[in-house]
Amino acid sequence: MRARKKILVALSGGVDSSVAALLLQRGGHDVTAAYMKNWTNEDNVVGHCPWEQDITDARAVCERLGVEFHVVNLMRDYRELVVAHLLDGYARGFTPNPDVMCNREIKFGVFLEWAKDHGFASVATGHYARRVEATPAPGPHNLPEAGKGSRAAFALLEGADKNKDQSYFLALLSQAQLADACFPLGDLTKPQVRALAREAGLATAKKKDSQGICFVGEVKMRDFLRQYVPDSPGPIVRAADGRALGEHRGLHFYTLGQRKGIGIPSNTDHAAYVVVGKRAADRALLVAFDAPDAPGLFQREARIHSLQWNVPPITMPRPLEGRVRYRDPRVALDFIPDPGADGTACVRFSTPQRGLASGQILALHDGERLLGGGVYL
Repeated sequence: MRARKKILVALSGGVDSSVAALLLQRGGHDVTAAYMKNWTNEDNVVGHCPWEQDITDARAVCERLGVEFHVVNLMRDYRELVVAHLLDGYARGFTPNPDVMCNREIKFGVFLEWAKDHGFASVATGHYARRVEATPAPGPHNLPEAGKGSRAAFALLEGADKNKDQSYFLALLSQAQLADACFPLGDLTKPQVRALAREAGLATAKKKDSQGICFVGEVKMRDFLRQYVPDSPGPIVRAADGRALGEHRGLHFYTLGQRKGIGIPSNTDHAAYVVVGKRAADRALLVAFDAPDAPGLFQREARIHSLQWNVPPITMPRPLEGRVRYRDPRVALDFIPDPGADGTACVRFSTPQRGLASGQILALHDGERLLGGGVYL
């Protein structure tokens, strides 16, 4: 019989976390739920943050299930650990991923600490990912034995529903964080989750999935940045010949590989421009026609830093797979760690990859197993 555990569910007010609580309760665990109050848009300057409705929906789910409900105020931590990191990155010309940082620093950071301080064994979320006990040889590279240290106790696998797999957003979790995590939806598909919610009469059964920035709400990144990062205009320059095509409001509004919203028309052949670089010296946004030979758009090699593993660190070159961004398929690569340098490496892709922007996340895999990840330099 599976041991009964005291588990705190991070209840967002959406259907996924609601069903996570339902499944854990049906599994015989001692379930409590908590809403992380991370952002309320108290400045009332941008977007729609539905936190009040989310709390109402989360409380209704708890009443239906008969479980205790809390609201945990993490607004200061979220501003310092996620929003400040986001704004600083964009101001310096990077493209940070707030969802990855929220998982590492908030859900499985300060929120997990709160849970442990209050006697909970683990934190559960509605992520579509699978945490399983590690085996000696889960893949062709026998990776739990790689590097120094003891074998990882738990392995993190992609979710069974490949259309909803969210393992990418967990790429920077450590083994210690993974050990205290629970992902009840890992073996389910989204339609199955919706069906379970309907059958249980949960208030969130028909609620649409949230859009926008993690916990900030329904707001486009451009609109969010406009409120917090000052404009810093510069020229839009065609990389091929240096011709000025227009002016932009700030490099922080653009990312490598971006096609829409650049602010210059297509040419007479209707070929679209794409962002291929940023030149800090004169704040120039470099563009080219979107084609395989566009300068700087495709890369076979990239450097990453801030590596985080949920297996013992890989310290020798070896073939792996990588997911260069959420929803992209895994691609083969050679992983080459820097000798004598901690947390940095070179990766060489088997095929050229499009638009690898500094600040984005590369998730490293051995097949379905997520090993860790790093940040593009």
